[in-house]
Amino acid sequence: MCSALRRLGHAALLLALAGIASGCTRQKQQTAIEYMPDMAYSARLNAQHEDPLRPDESVMRMPVPGTVPRGYTPYRFAQADTTQAALEMINPLPRTAQVLARGEKVFMTFCVVCHGPTGDGHGYQVPPFPQPPQLFSQKVMDWPDGRIFHVITRGQNVMPSYAAQILPEDRWAVIHYVRVLQRAAHPTPADLAAASAPAASTTPAPGTAGPAGTASTPAETLPTPAVPGGK
Repeated sequence: MCSALRRLGHAALLLALAGIASGCTRQKQQTAIEYMPDMAYSARLNAQHEDPLRPDESVMRMPVPGTVPRGYTPYRFAQADTTQAALEMINPLPRTAQVLARGEKVFMTFCVVCHGPTGDGHGYQVPPFPQPPQLFSQKVMDWPDGRIFHVITRGQNVMPSYAAQILPEDRWAVIHYVRVLQRAAHPTPADLAAASAPAASTTPAPGTAGPAGTASTPAETLPTPAVPGGK
């Protein structure tokens, strides 16, 4: 009797395991139970069609007034607010080699076509487009960084806005590079002295020993070059 019950228990266990295993197959044998079919198969409405709940209005609703996309900061200055933008905006980026390299890359991508590689206004699109003013002119050199940022953002005369093409941080980097072009066009006396100074000689002076172990005449000390783009 006990052995028969044991065999019956083993058979039931095998049947249960077989049922569980059949449920793990990847092939779907029957339709799953739909708990909320009204949500699974809701009525489809095109965005431009009329809203049945709001006659004469579109299904696609307008954003709430004042809504801005996530991660987007509105530019608060109008195109004519050049003076206010120049006073309130200060370049937040430090003048480092990495920032200057980024500014050069962006300048050579978007600005060079009109302003030219040196900022002289002889870009690849001039002519047929009008020649822009020189970036190293006294007028542009006197502009604060905020004024140049405003022109890049809003545009000026025939120059369109580049707010959609150039990120705000890249605009500030471009401004640093523009200062480098201005410095290159108007070098300081220290820049000229550093550029014209001869290289230090490694040949021992007459009457002194060579590199055999005795001291020789010290190399000439050269002036430290000025930092590119500095004031």
